[in-house]
Amino acid sequence: MSSSLAATARVVKGGASRLRPLRSALSLTPNAVGRIKVLMEKKPDFKALKIGVKQKGCNGLTYTLDYAKEKAKLDEEVVQDGIRIWIDNKAQLSILGSEMDFVSDKLSSEFVFRNPNIKGTCGCGESFSI
Repeated sequence: MSSSLAATARVVKGGASRLRPLRSALSLTPNAVGRIKVLMEKKPDFKALKIGVKQKGCNGLTYTLDYAKEKAKLDEEVVQDGIRIWIDNKAQLSILGSEMDFVSDKLSSEFVFRNPNIKGTCGCGESFSI
């Protein structure tokens, strides 16, 4: 069972920084870890943040972020700095090698995925193609 997370995510073409741990499908920046910790503290009944993909937007795919209580059989698990992320099996190939960041400025706050696998993004950066 999952509950939707009220957050936005932007996709950026390009590789992850050098913070990426070895053998991990996804790496998290310190800003992403900090934000996820804050979000998970507000939802103590949930065990992880689950990342998925769905058809949406002008370029084809978009990431989804949900709170999750149970890990599905084929979900990939990433644990970094006490944060638990489950990646839906349908999203695993499209997110492999990506870096998840959290960026905040005067106008917005959002998760940003730096993904070396994408071939294109829409103008607003919310959808991508592989």
